[in-house]
Amino acid sequence: MSLLRFIPIKLTLFLILGILVGKYLNIPLPYSLTIAGSVLILLTAIFFTSQNRNSISFGISVAFTTISIGILSYSIWKPQNWNSHYSNYEINEVNTFKLKIREVLKPNEFSNRYLAQIKETNGHKTSGKIVLNLPVDSVQNFLEVDDELLTFGNLVEIGPPLNPYQFDYRKYLENLGISRQLNVKKDSYFLSKTSSATIFGFAATTRTKIIQKLQEADFGEEELPIIQALLLGQRNSISQETYENYKDAGAVHILAVSGLHIGILLLLLQFLLAPLERLPNGKPLKLAIIVLLLWCFALLAGFSASVVRAVTMFSFVAYALYLNRPSNTFNILALSMFFILLLFNPMLLFQVGFQMSYAAVFAIVWIYPLLQRFWYPKNHSTRKIWQLLSVSFAAQLGVLPISLFYFHQFPGLFFISNLLIVPFLGVILGMGILVLVLALLNVLPDFLVNWYNQMIQFMNTIIELVAQQEAFIFKNISFDGVQLLLAYSIIVLLVLTLTKPILKRTVALLIAVIGFQSWMLFVAIDASKKEQLLLLHQTRNSILFHRKGNQLTIHATKPETTQRTKTDFTIGERIKDATYQKLRNNYLFGDGHLIVIDSTGIYSNDEQPDYLLLTQSPKLNLERLIDSIQPKKILADGSNYRSAVARWKKTCANRKLPFHYTGEKGAYYFE
Repeated sequence: MSLLRFIPIKLTLFLILGILVGKYLNIPLPYSLTIAGSVLILLTAIFFTSQNRNSISFGISVAFTTISIGILSYSIWKPQNWNSHYSNYEINEVNTFKLKIREVLKPNEFSNRYLAQIKETNGHKTSGKIVLNLPVDSVQNFLEVDDELLTFGNLVEIGPPLNPYQFDYRKYLENLGISRQLNVKKDSYFLSKTSSATIFGFAATTRTKIIQKLQEADFGEEELPIIQALLLGQRNSISQETYENYKDAGAVHILAVSGLHIGILLLLLQFLLAPLERLPNGKPLKLAIIVLLLWCFALLAGFSASVVRAVTMFSFVAYALYLNRPSNTFNILALSMFFILLLFNPMLLFQVGFQMSYAAVFAIVWIYPLLQRFWYPKNHSTRKIWQLLSVSFAAQLGVLPISLFYFHQFPGLFFISNLLIVPFLGVILGMGILVLVLALLNVLPDFLVNWYNQMIQFMNTIIELVAQQEAFIFKNISFDGVQLLLAYSIIVLLVLTLTKPILKRTVALLIAVIGFQSWMLFVAIDASKKEQLLLLHQTRNSILFHRKGNQLTIHATKPETTQRTKTDFTIGERIKDATYQKLRNNYLFGDGHLIVIDSTGIYSNDEQPDYLLLTQSPKLNLERLIDSIQPKKILADGSNYRSAVARWKKTCANRKLPFHYTGEKGAYYFE
């Protein structure tokens, strides 16, 4: 089956291309409007003058029109293009903001964090989303969605990652339309007694009420967070150990209310409401009830982005099932993606959850029927097991390149956890929804609490047993963007070749495989030739990485705290082996000379280094030191007090001497 013969798939691909062009070329809104308007006029002219609507010129004009719509969609979505956006207003050092809470984020050690919408800036109506940080001890009763507050302060840019290959939180927030954060001090805000209600606030209130009812029931400490994650999309309370078990077992998708849950819920509703089809106009009625119930579940789950995306997608799938024509499934999925990107948010295209959801569903719809034709067991039990394995294999194959690209690991026993858990997930979800409803009605019986608690406990035990088989968990796999594209090329060509093994497809598959191997060989040879010395940032620690080919030597004062930084770097740079050494006072590299002065403040007057690294806040007279050893550049890392760094920075500015603080400028690469 050629997927590209479906018109909605073609249009969706052109829309995606337009969004990519709009993002990476950053085309201003007036130009986007001009381009879209001109192409649309051209399409209209061809449509009314052309006698052959299947002509190449008409097809090309439709393609360019869809691309221009994608460009325009991104330009309209980009908050900075709105005249009312706060970035287009003059911001003072201290400003007054009126904010509305839109989402409660996971708190950290120091602050409670919220996603807030700016309504006014210095008395002027403005718009735009920010991250709001409030001190932990300043909020006795946590803020809730739809709360409005008046505060003052200064918007701060969200900093880039300070170390190489570290998670880019700034880029993540930019894809959500957020470019600033506001750090509010204690007692510097006033909560409004009245605020306008929204459906998001209603959803959050409903979810909070449900969680309170569940907490009143006698669920276990490990089981309750899993229930909240399964049914309400709230993963904040899950312990790190439990989360790691689910990740290592290849079952972390179970903890996020997304495509898997909505798909199972759809099948469950299809089964339960099947008798409605016997009524006059029963099929349309059944479809309407299913879509309504899916969106009610989205309300229970708080209308999070992943839930809204999944429910939208499976509302289209429900319509495809209503039509009962399998070939339409591809059209419906493509249309759902088209309208989600166009109407909701084109930047969903760059979110991992969106990519994995559609990759998994497209793979299931395409590959699962092929696997069933490949082998169809006569034995009923064997057939059911094979069907489940086929679904699991198809989904994993669809998301494998994305998973390796973003997470750099692959759980080898995913099929076992899915085989043992997914068949019962419908029962778990169905009983869970019953538990939620009964809890809200205050009629939740103890025996049902015990049954459900034991069910979740049993699921946790299975996941833990699978996760303990560490030999089958492949971690720290280096996988870049080129490998991602080539891997998907291989998967698509492999499926096409196995479906219809003709020479053209076989040759294309071999070329893709050779290309993948050639790229891996190229990057391996390139990595073996590199030599680098770099200073990294970590609070209360000094870290120097010396990379020589595939070997890495880590010089640190606290080696035990460098694991995360080391792992990120070794994966990104394809390092095979890493060793530790104590931080020295002198380093020679190429033609460069670095001396390190620690808390002792000891140094030699005879040395004239190219670089001077200050660590652990040494007590010294920097001006005298500069006159004495005459360094060409001064560096300070995260082991120093900020007050000391501020003094050194000022001194270097007065002496017109280059100064680099890793806490502001990130890691420093020595030339």
